[in-house]
Amino acid sequence: MTHIKILTEADLRSLVKLDLDAIDCVEQAFAALASGEVVMPPILSMAIAPFNGEVDVKTAFVPGIGSFAIKISPGFFDNPKIGLPSTSGLMVLFSARTGMLEALLLDNGYLTDVRTAAAGAVAARHLSRPDVSTACILGAGAQGKLQLKALCLVRPISSATIWARDADKAIAAATQMTQELGIEVRAATDLAGAVSAADVIVTTTPAAQPILQAQWLRPGQHITAMGSDQEHKNELDPACVGKADLYVPDRLSQTRGLGELRSAIAAGVVPADAEFAELGMIVAGKAKGRMSGNEITIADLTGTGVQDTAIATFASSRALAANAGTDFSN
Repeated sequence: MTHIKILTEADLRSLVKLDLDAIDCVEQAFAALASGEVVMPPILSMAIAPFNGEVDVKTAFVPGIGSFAIKISPGFFDNPKIGLPSTSGLMVLFSARTGMLEALLLDNGYLTDVRTAAAGAVAARHLSRPDVSTACILGAGAQGKLQLKALCLVRPISSATIWARDADKAIAAATQMTQELGIEVRAATDLAGAVSAADVIVTTTPAAQPILQAQWLRPGQHITAMGSDQEHKNELDPACVGKADLYVPDRLSQTRGLGELRSAIAAGVVPADAEFAELGMIVAGKAKGRMSGNEITIADLTGTGVQDTAIATFASSRALAANAGTDFSN
């Protein structure tokens, strides 16, 4: 008889918060990736163009972690028009020793949201100046708000701006974040000015054409690009990568095909075979991060299966400790 733990979104929201523990969990996953021992296949990605949708499947085996997760993550970006969230999905946890099913994490994308925001915090922790105080978030959805929350956990942010194509959404997000974070958060109408004034910029949109222009950037800034995780997506003007003093991918093989690096290569800004140290290498101390306060740094985060295995096993261990969820035997 096998025993399977079933955890609902409500269970997982009570067990796992976007906090320093979650950020440290994802940071350790990046360090593990730098060891060279992680088995992480390419993302299985399927576009469902007629409905502005996509489905990604990610996984990774991490030596030292007793389980591995397979994450199924749909994103259907017209859903808000019919009252549904843009993202959903679940994670399935298996024993790394026997392959037996251990848990179903019916999170509707919540754990992905948390681990993605935590990855942004890891990038900021290692690549932004320690004294940054202002942020600009492009995108007013769930991830935009979570990125700002995560950033505030690792850097002394005192004010921020949020920009979105839908000005009303930006205003609503800014109001919510002001209340939750206790800092001044304003909706930006002048995107160029907001980007230029910020110490840290985070892009969290599904844009297919660049929305952040290279001429807006100034020395000392850090940019985390989150949204470009498909072959057709592109948030940064390709010249941004050329202008950066340090470009850091989460997984170089992925960003060459899916991230902002793909667009920079296509535009001839960067050679197709250019080598860049991954974020995990910097986290593990195997490569250098920011070298001075004047550098422009870019983190290109496409999302990795190692993050999913890390957050899923983190959630499962919390559930076991709290005796949470429903046990199912077959």
